[in-house]
Amino acid sequence: MSTSTSPAVTADDNPSEASVSAPKGSFSRAAKLTKVSHGKGPKKTRLEPFTAISYVGVTVFGLFALIPLWMIVAGSLTEESALARSGYSFFPEPFSLDAYVAIFSGTALFQGYAATLFITVVGTALSLCATASLSWVIARRMPRISRPLTVFAYLPMLFSGGLVPLYLLVTQVLQLQNSWFAVILPHMMAPFLVFVAVSFFRQLPEEILDSAKVDGAGELRVFFEIVLPLSKPILAVIGLFYAVSYWNEWFTAMLFISDPEKYPLQLMLQNLIANVTNAAMLPGSGSVAPIYQLRLALTVVTIGPILLAYPFAQRYFVKGLTLGATKG
Repeated sequence: MSTSTSPAVTADDNPSEASVSAPKGSFSRAAKLTKVSHGKGPKKTRLEPFTAISYVGVTVFGLFALIPLWMIVAGSLTEESALARSGYSFFPEPFSLDAYVAIFSGTALFQGYAATLFITVVGTALSLCATASLSWVIARRMPRISRPLTVFAYLPMLFSGGLVPLYLLVTQVLQLQNSWFAVILPHMMAPFLVFVAVSFFRQLPEEILDSAKVDGAGELRVFFEIVLPLSKPILAVIGLFYAVSYWNEWFTAMLFISDPEKYPLQLMLQNLIANVTNAAMLPGSGSVAPIYQLRLALTVVTIGPILLAYPFAQRYFVKGLTLGATKG
């Protein structure tokens, strides 16, 4: 007496059981039979209320962020007389490129770009080296070294030396007046980012570090060949924070740089906004400079390049910025 069951009988009588009892490798056929017998299409995903509210909230927030940016772009393309008469508008009418022609006709903008790029690239590289090195020593909990360095990094979060000691240190002791390093050095290490990096380093698996030491690797080799490659997410996020900070820095440049040929872009924009007569420093602006249009155009030129940095670091944001949210 045989106890086997025909596949056709099983599929017709109870398709769901046929799909469950089907042998390995026939799941697609069983699913097809189930779909045909029920006569229904693929199940639609139901949009949950929280997801719908999130979409609406993100859309509204995006509009609040994009509309002012578009108003600046449209204003920079609107003729000066229309800006002075009716203010900002969504569409540039009458259309004018006078401000961009004035900006790009001279060398001031390119000198400002060179200064800002040097401060951003060199400053970010130095800041990453200093922050990663200090954070690794603190994270290793080395006797007689890690604790004093922790206090050294923690105190600036609570107390500041003040503006006058900083000015005397940079101009009298370090002699860095009219140097781009006068902008870099005061911002080379952010205590908050040091402790973010310490939190990441302490989550690295100890087994990997111990196995490297068993194989004969020293502390520096472990740091450069194992720790740094595993730390790309946090290094990318910290690097982006430093880069944005250096790119937007203008106050320190205003304190220590007096040579107009060494002005970064943000200091040029600040001078243009604060004083209308500074528009004359842009060669090619002519005797009647489009002041309002120049301000908006220089703002567009200034913020453009740093926006391109976000897509390259975006994939590291989730892993890098959620550090410390979970406890092992």
